[in-house]
Amino acid sequence: MALTIKDIAQESGYAVGTVSRVLNNHPDVSDKARAKILEVVEKHHFKLNSNAKHLKQQASNGIAIIVKGNQNMLFASIVEQMQGMIREKGYACLMYYIGEMENELEQALQVIIERRPMGILFLGSNLEYFKERFENVKIPCVLVTNSGDSLGFENLSSVSTDDSEAAYAAICYLLKLGHNNIGILGGQLEKSRAAITRYIGCRKAFDEFGISFEVERQYVPALFSISQGYEAMGILMEQMPELTAVFAMSDTMALGAIRAIRDRGLRVPEDISVLGFDGIELGNYVSPKLTTIRQDREVIAKRSVEILLENIVGLNNAVHETVPFQVIVGESAQRCR
Repeated sequence: MALTIKDIAQESGYAVGTVSRVLNNHPDVSDKARAKILEVVEKHHFKLNSNAKHLKQQASNGIAIIVKGNQNMLFASIVEQMQGMIREKGYACLMYYIGEMENELEQALQVIIERRPMGILFLGSNLEYFKERFENVKIPCVLVTNSGDSLGFENLSSVSTDDSEAAYAAICYLLKLGHNNIGILGGQLEKSRAAITRYIGCRKAFDEFGISFEVERQYVPALFSISQGYEAMGILMEQMPELTAVFAMSDTMALGAIRAIRDRGLRVPEDISVLGFDGIELGNYVSPKLTTIRQDREVIAKRSVEILLENIVGLNNAVHETVPFQVIVGESAQRCR
């Protein structure tokens, strides 16, 4: 089987975008990365298919969607809706999935070089990457589920839920149920915009209720997936045996947390209440039915595509919209005994 760029990326330990820049002799790659990638290239006698590259560069009628992580069910639902809208409008849909900790701007710049898309939709984003390199992006883009208002780029719009207020509402809900010993499962605070924004909302609620919060003991970082939620919940229960409720920053984490609680012989919500975030469809069909913060994924998908297409034809400058959220009362959280 012929070696691909993805194979080189896996063996070298660098992102596909970095490998592609090395193969195309772009200067913005560290000497260490270039040396390692070329070592793998030489080892396998890899040669870039220039004809295939040329054909890719002709695909300039597309809308690119860059998704961070492949286990986020909210993103999956939004992507499905966006793909349908993009195709209905006569554009090609170019899909790219990267790791949750990878640099989406690095991927975007490579996509622009190779595919010349008319615009890009980002699902999952670290604003620090945008501060560093987005000035090199000259086409219309939209952050989906994250706000880009603070960045001030004329070609970067956003459609999002107010993550801070939504997380604040989640913690207030648990506190009003009488829970004072609350743990949190969330993303890496130094790398995830959603995690840090939601964490700020959580701390606001604790402060207003006069409840102390020990981040080292009560906050466990993890990727937004069921398996990571399961593992993080196990750690949280060991660190905080007095725990009566947990707020998971994604529904997928919450589902993993429920399984972890049950595997330790405890009940949800009788022993530990669980509250999620996103409002994915699966939460309605698990037992107990998930109590969660619902983001309106239909509106987020629709407005993200509409704004991007309007910007492509020059009808708008940057647009930043906030979509309302809802507290959905299910069966996984109850009053503290």
